[in-house]
Amino acid sequence: MAQKLKFGNGTWATKEGSTLAYNDENNNYKPLPFTTTRDSIATRVNKEGLIEVVSNNVPRIDYKDSAEGALLLENSATNLVTHSEDFTDASWTPTPSLVSITSNQYISPDGSQNADRLQIQSTSSLAILADLVSHTINVKITVSAWVKSNTNSVEKIKLFGDYGTANAVSNEFLVTDTWKRIEFTFTPTATGDRNLGFYNVSNLATDIQIFGFQAEQGSYATSYIPTSGSSVTRQADTASGSGNSAVFNDSEGVLFANISALANDLTNRRITISDPSGQNFVMINYTTTTNQVAYSYYVSGVYEVYLTESISKITNNTKISVSWSLNKFQMHINGFLVKEQLFGDLMTGDNLDNLRFSLWNGNDPFYGKTKEIAYYDEILTDEELETLTSYRSLNELVTELNLNTL
Repeated sequence: MAQKLKFGNGTWATKEGSTLAYNDENNNYKPLPFTTTRDSIATRVNKEGLIEVVSNNVPRIDYKDSAEGALLLENSATNLVTHSEDFTDASWTPTPSLVSITSNQYISPDGSQNADRLQIQSTSSLAILADLVSHTINVKITVSAWVKSNTNSVEKIKLFGDYGTANAVSNEFLVTDTWKRIEFTFTPTATGDRNLGFYNVSNLATDIQIFGFQAEQGSYATSYIPTSGSSVTRQADTASGSGNSAVFNDSEGVLFANISALANDLTNRRITISDPSGQNFVMINYTTTTNQVAYSYYVSGVYEVYLTESISKITNNTKISVSWSLNKFQMHINGFLVKEQLFGDLMTGDNLDNLRFSLWNGNDPFYGKTKEIAYYDEILTDEELETLTSYRSLNELVTELNLNTL
């Protein structure tokens, strides 16, 4: 059993334009880096749990959900709010006069003293802040913000994204003494500039800390995009080009991934080992069917293998392996053999030369978090494949699958 390519699993090395995958057979380390691009700054959660800005083309190892970190790849997104942190700016208008905002009172999730204080008297029940943002009819918008209670009790707040329009005000959020990001997605019923912000709950007095308001087109909140005077766009991430034809074995091998999607939004998200033409490839992907994983083995322009399996949530970390050898193609998920095909032609010619987080031509990029990628140039036994995709402890299983303990 030869593990020819390692990536992640708590070991990360990055620089501008590159994330390191490697081969360490016989303790001889050979670099097999991914080329990574993003033509803008972006944010991540660092090891200290703080929001951190990184420069153009710097890969983001994000520690929001894991102490081991994960490579974060995201689509392009624009924060339409022009002042995401300064709620005393003229673009934000307290409404009515029973609302007060005090700037830079508290330490925010980025570790700076730039979180504002929001106070609402108990007689107020109207929208309390407003920034005009352009909406397009039937194009979803997600608004989000960080909130924290400024008292010893739990506070309540709502978000709104299109004040005065039905179904554009969120349910109540409970605000505790720990920073958390709240988010709300709605579909505008008209095109034009609309107000958005926070909304008081049932005439209750409110005293909370607020930070990092974001409004973006799409069905979920992406990583924070700071603004200070205009809307800002974070460009899309890409990662490709790891490996070569000497690494990959067309006719026998295993591709393993420990991954999670950013949302179950019914888009293809692919991880592929391919040849330069795209006529031959091995692929793991989340499909356009809700919570579905697929395994493809594609030979000379024809699908020899296409196996699919439903899982509970693609947004949870999932351990997936796909294997190929003579008359045996298997897919294991979280320690179990879930699909098997005992026929099909194999590739020949050692043409596979590139591992990328997308289809061979860059389409259908994998937007999500990757904790680990591994590639073996020989088939593994059934027991080895079960072990590879299993969790090593009950705590790891509960954490990775986002389960509740009783």
